[in-house]
Amino acid sequence: MHNPIPICNKGFTLIEVMVVTAIMAMLVAILLPALQRAREQARNTQCLSTLRQMGLAAHGYVGTYGRFPPYLYGSPDGTISYGWDLRVQSRWESGERKTLIKPGLLWQGMGVDQINQCPSYVGSDNWASYPYTGYNYNSSYVGYCEYNAEITGWPPVPTGRLVATANPVRPEDIRYPASCAMFGDGEYTAGANKFMRAPFKGRDASFSGRSAGTQGYRHLGKTNVAFCDGHAVSWAERYTETYAFDQGNIQPHNQVQTGFLSRDNRIYDLE
Repeated sequence: MHNPIPICNKGFTLIEVMVVTAIMAMLVAILLPALQRAREQARNTQCLSTLRQMGLAAHGYVGTYGRFPPYLYGSPDGTISYGWDLRVQSRWESGERKTLIKPGLLWQGMGVDQINQCPSYVGSDNWASYPYTGYNYNSSYVGYCEYNAEITGWPPVPTGRLVATANPVRPEDIRYPASCAMFGDGEYTAGANKFMRAPFKGRDASFSGRSAGTQGYRHLGKTNVAFCDGHAVSWAERYTETYAFDQGNIQPHNQVQTGFLSRDNRIYDLE
């Protein structure tokens, strides 16, 4: 009787497993940053496309009303807030305050809410708890306005009309449309930022919170900007100096640097 030939089951040794694991870890470490960069490049492209659409919408508004959209104003009775991106209406139902949010002046009541969301911004709006945000509008110059409720009689009674003491600009008021910022990636130390502010006092000379109007440099160290002539670009220059009310560098929020587009008000067409 012949003895059966023994069968040897050879597996991987511990050293071989460790070598393969180390090689895989090295490959992941090499490829992951490249994949992350590719994803951000795709988000950046989507963001630039959205900003161009916003520029087209602003010029569509001009075609209807002759001026760029106001950045923000309220109805005389205080129940509706008209923003460039949102319209917020408050009402009371069964003893509870209800808020209805719709697309704002820029979209003339149309469009989907998601158009207001930068794909690289993480966080909600800090105004009206709106879930879509990330962009701001040049409220220092292009969209700056001042509307007050008209009052008549004694005791004073609102007429239901608004009186304009300052209107947004017309296209012909902008000296250099190709270098005047209109929309951008808005962000500051407290999060979302809807209103782009120039580094120094603009048409609204009473406003001191310039650091609340900076841009978020969240696209691979750059911020995206749409200009008044309709083109949109990624912008690398970042300036953090403000005037006496806001002195000091702007600190990063969620590891994203923030700042102004120019050292002075030039890019905001205020110089």
